[in-house]
Amino acid sequence: MNKKGIPSLAGRNFWKGRAALAGALGVLTIVTACGLVTPSDDRILFDGKPFRAKAKAVDKKKAPTDFTVVVNGVSASLDGAREAGRYEGTKFCIAAFGTSKIDWKVGPETEPQNLRIADDKMTFAGTCQRP
Repeated sequence: MNKKGIPSLAGRNFWKGRAALAGALGVLTIVTACGLVTPSDDRILFDGKPFRAKAKAVDKKKAPTDFTVVVNGVSASLDGAREAGRYEGTKFCIAAFGTSKIDWKVGPETEPQNLRIADDKMTFAGTCQRP
């Protein structure tokens, strides 16, 4: 406190208290966030199962509209994996070109015997149609 009885902001105990409070709030925030939202809560299920899938351009410079989608865990459900691949391809085309129209070379409608499946991974190939 200073001479007038007002708490001093420069006092050592004041800053220790603030640091302890900030630390406690940080820990509380982390614990709460970890307890309420887990990565599996954000996943979209296909045929009742989560699939890891990734879409990427084949060659951004030569043919930016051509892409592939790799879906992991096909053995869990072929139908679910197909839909997960369709979803990732659609997301890719919307983000890159603003359209959900896709010309699939190998895709969700391909006959099972013609699908590219190896090591429990399925690969689709398609071209985003420009709007």
